[in-house]
Parts: sequence; C-alpha cells; structure tokens
Amino acid sequence: MSAEGSSGGAGAAGAGADAADPIEAHVAELAAVLHGAEREKARMLSELREGLLDAAAELAPGCQPDHEAAREAVRQFGGVAELAPGFQRELTIVQARHTSRRILLLAPLLLPCWYLLAAAGPTAHRLPYAAQVLLAHLGGTAAATALAAAAFLAATGRLARRLSTPDRLPVMVAWTGTTAAVALALSAFTLTIASLLTSSWPLCALAGAVAIVFHAKIAASARACRQCARPAVAA
Repeated sequence: MSAEGSSGGAGAAGAGADAADPIEAHVAELAAVLHGAEREKARMLSELREGLLDAAAELAPGCQPDHEAAREAVRQFGGVAELAPGFQRELTIVQARHTSRRILLLAPLLLPCWYLLAAAGPTAHRLPYAAQVLLAHLGGTAAATALAAAAFLAATGRLARRLSTPDRLPVMVAWTGTTAAVALALSAFTLTIASLLTSSWPLCALAGAVAIVFHAKIAASARACRQCARPAVAA
C-alpha cells in the first residue's frame, strides 16, 4: 500500500471517529467495562444517555446539539474511569440481592425431600443410615446459607438506606452461594448413590435430580456475583 493510500485510510478513519456520536461512543465504552444483569445495565445506560442528551441540549440553546456540545456534556458527566465504579457498585448490589434470593428460595427446598426420604415409609424404603447422616449435615449447611442469604437481603434492602453496604458483602454473598451450590451437588451425588440401595429409588432419584438443578442455578448466580464484585476499571 502506498504512503498516499495509507494517509487516505488514516484520514478516513479519523473522519469516521469524528463522525461518531460522542454520547453513543461514551455509553458504549462504559457498557463494555460493566458486568451485571443485562436488564439493569440497559436501564442505567439509558438513563445516562438521556442525561447526556439533556445536557447537550442545554449547552446548545436554540440550536440542534452538535458534536461539540455532546463532547462537552460527556466531559461534564465524567470519563469512564470516573463513572464505572459507581455504576458497577450498583450492578453488583443488584446481582448480590438476586443471588441471595435464589439461595433463600432454592437451598431450603431440599429439606422436605430429605425428610420424606429419611423418615417416611417402612424401614426397607428408607435411606441407608450413612446417607441420612450425610444428608442431614448437607441440609444443615443449606439451611445456614439460606439464613445468611436472608441477612444479606436485609442488609442491602431498606436497612441500606440508613447504613452503608460493606464493600466485601457481594463477595461474601458469592461464597455463600458457592457453599450452598456445593452442598446441593453433594446431596445430589449422595441421593444418586443411595437410590441404588433403597427400594424407594424413584423418589430418591427425583430428589437428586431436583438438587442438581438447584445446584446449577445457584452456582451460576454465584459466579455472576463474583464477576460483578471485580473492579470494572483496573486501578
């Protein structure tokens, strides 16, 4: 490629960059560094875009806002490095509450299944004693994570309006979710093995299948929570 051609290409690229809407470019750059629920992220970015458009309109009274007004609006609102931490913190709290709700709703649902298998029906239909003991401990762990999730929800709900949310709380929620997910995975494995040793294997296998589904849902939410807790922009 000739020097002239290269110069022409660079000029075209520069013209393209100049032609890009500064507000849309800024919103897109911010969207690229944020992690979290897509719906919540879209809502926050839409509010930012509307605020920038209003600011650009005020900077160009009586005229159609041009790129210069849009650039000034972006400058006044702050760069990505300035805005991203606040946006990411809000997204992280939303994901932490979502994860907490999932733990609170799903983790305790295994307890009724375990109780039916352990205590109901003739002795021949019950689970082996070792499986009962292990499931009792796993059920206790799941119940403890559900209680912790309830506390997290309270700490990030109305109470958060009076008290600041600890920075490490989302990470704690993520690890609580991981603990619940591991307990459910081990429960599913135990129930699957135990189904080979009891005559009530259909109910046992069904409980194991339910446990593995709950494990997948909580584990996915815990991973998303851990990802949100990472800084959006490296210091």
